Amino acid sequence: MRGLLFLIFLFFTSLPANEGSDYVNNDANQGSLDASTQKVLYISYAEVPKRVLKGEIFSLTIKTLSTIKNFTDIEYKLSGHKGLEILNPVPYREEKSKYYYDTFYFLATRSEAKLPDFTAYLVNDQEIDYKETTLLGTELNVITLNPKKDFSKIIANSFKLIEYKTTHYDNKHNIVIFVAEAENCDIKSLKLNNVYKQGIESLTDSIFNSKITYYAVINKEIENFSFSYFNLKTNSFSLINIPIIVDDDSVSTQSDLKPIDQSKERLKMSIAAIIAIIAFVFVLWRKKYLYLIFILFPLAYIIHLSIPSKDVCIKQGSKIYLLPVQNGTIFETAQTQLSLKKEGDTKGFIKVKLKNDKIGWIRNEDLCSH
Repeated sequence: MRGLLFLIFLFFTSLPANEGSDYVNNDANQGSLDASTQKVLYISYAEVPKRVLKGEIFSLTIKTLSTIKNFTDIEYKLSGHKGLEILNPVPYREEKSKYYYDTFYFLATRSEAKLPDFTAYLVNDQEIDYKETTLLGTELNVITLNPKKDFSKIIANSFKLIEYKTTHYDNKHNIVIFVAEAENCDIKSLKLNNVYKQGIESLTDSIFNSKITYYAVINKEIENFSFSYFNLKTNSFSLINIPIIVDDDSVSTQSDLKPIDQSKERLKMSIAAIIAIIAFVFVLWRKKYLYLIFILFPLAYIIHLSIPSKDVCIKQGSKIYLLPVQNGTIFETAQTQLSLKKEGDTKGFIKVKLKNDKIGWIRNEDLCSH
């Protein structure tokens, strides 16, 4: 028995010394691993919409808390979403107490949608600290509208006409041009039904406030042009009406779509004529014939205003624009060199009347050099 105990003692005392140290080191490494993977960010939904409409811009707020104080920023990585367009990858932030309330905006593009997975991580001294936490995205309740045929595909808190104008387009059509402002709206989705042509002339797109200049070519028989949009504030369809009053003056500029009062030109000529008559009477009365020279100025002005518009030559291949704006809609291209009647000019464009009586705009650089 003593011999057996002696052999057991020899076996354990002959084990390598580093076995025990490896065990201790493994414990130390495990403790270090636990410390490095300790959760330092807590993230949750602060506000999630109960339902959204297809085509609606909606917001989502994330509530985040850090358990450590020394960091530069909290940033997010969004992934795995579907049926949504992310409008601001960098959120709008509000700090309350120890919490960060970060708001993201999305556009619902499909009838089935899922929120993205939000991965939050700390940033220290412009370097990413990969102690991150992920909040998994949830499915959204998306509703698709069933509107009437006059629906313009606009869903907004508000949609207001700022100004509008109707002018002659051709023998069968008029063209309506309007400027509108909207709140909380994907304004570029605007599309009208039962029109001959339509399009965007200029656009200021924003999550909160948008502005658009839009044109629609409609039948001459239409006396009142209308379309509807869905108002998120009233949760109902609202109607937009544009009375069709055809203006003889062609479209002037993007920023001034209101009719130009042609009587102003006649008023200027009348005033100049009165000044010339008074000056002539004064010269006869005082018999100072040298002052006749002053009558020439108002007379020259009257002649200038009464000169008929002249023809201009435009190059072959010149683009003819619907409105005098940068990147405007091109509705015709000159197949040959043309001589057209000049109707006016503004900001680098010449207004011309085409052979089919349509009104268009030509860039100054497209005029013939001779």
